[in-house]
Amino acid sequence: MVEYHTQDLDIVFHALGDATRRQMLAQLASGERTVSELAEPYSMSLAAASKHIKSLEGAGLITREVQGRTHICRLNAVPLASAHSWLEFYERFWTGALDRLEALLKAEDEEAKKSKPTAKPQGKKK
Repeated sequence: MVEYHTQDLDIVFHALGDATRRQMLAQLASGERTVSELAEPYSMSLAAASKHIKSLEGAGLITREVQGRTHICRLNAVPLASAHSWLEFYERFWTGALDRLEALLKAEDEEAKKSKPTAKPQGKKK
């Protein structure tokens, strides 16, 4: 199993634990945005949006560049790779469990087909 820096993962998962921050990351996946553009879809102040952005910055998920009074945010997907690797271990667990369940259900279906009596066609009565 891959070694993870627990504190770094904790910070990334904490940042990803909020729906607004996940949506902001999704916006940034298609290109850079200003803080105003990130805040626009939500009913929140720029100060509230800035708190979300600071959380994402603290996790290393975004970078912010200040150009005069404008703050430009960009996605940094590198920390997501560590989170993905951590989740991948459990994905293998669930894939194996679901494969075993599928095999069990198929076996039950086959057994049910074998034990089900076949209907014989009946002739017409006069």
